[in-house]
Amino acid sequence: MSAPPRKTAVVIGAGPGLGMSIAHRFGREGYTVALVSRSGARHAGYLEELASAGVEAGSFPADVRDAGSLRSALDAIAERYGTIDLVYYGPASAGADAWPTPITETDAASVADAMTWMYPAVDVVQQVLPGMTERGGGGLLFATGLSAVLPMPALGNLAILSSSLRAYGVTLNAALAERGIYAGVLVIGGAVERGDIYRMVASQPERFGEVKDVSLDPDDIADTAWDLFSERDRPEAVFNALPS
Repeated sequence: MSAPPRKTAVVIGAGPGLGMSIAHRFGREGYTVALVSRSGARHAGYLEELASAGVEAGSFPADVRDAGSLRSALDAIAERYGTIDLVYYGPASAGADAWPTPITETDAASVADAMTWMYPAVDVVQQVLPGMTERGGGGLLFATGLSAVLPMPALGNLAILSSSLRAYGVTLNAALAERGIYAGVLVIGGAVERGDIYRMVASQPERFGEVKDVSLDPDDIADTAWDLFSERDRPEAVFNALPS
């Protein structure tokens, strides 16, 4: 009697923090992991790390804001592994040197720029959802910021992005439950340890303060992501390490 085929988890926004924690967490559950990020320069190290933990994984570099590149990566993943059963969407919405436009200064152009990180999420769902619907199962997880649920005027255009991504995820949750497909949202308020933004903030305490005071453990977030997907009893989880 042959073993059932392995399922595939796609990690979009594969980085050293939460992306890799998600990869490890789903890998421990028997998923093959496909890593997607703008550059594959660090993927070799990630693949070695995952292999040492017994996780089968592959590298699929793609810029999510290039629709053709993203579509080709997903096609390549499906061709290599057969199915896409879980997608985690968590690419960085801003680099270390890019800052949001405060809400009182936010104009249509700044909102349009921020939303270039939202539209790829919709493209991903539209590409993978038919297969999940046909199989009657699967999952979609979206990472967004705390400004999606808490007014943070300084984040301006990025708050609009965060709110949009949260609304998309929880609305998908309501729409897809009857198809056996889970959609959920990780709302993150804090600096995710081991991540690139965390390292940047930690390197400039005179500018940002002590990062340990606002830090979040990505392994804890990844554990919750698995719980959301496997238990399917709520559409989102909020992580808030910021001072009240």
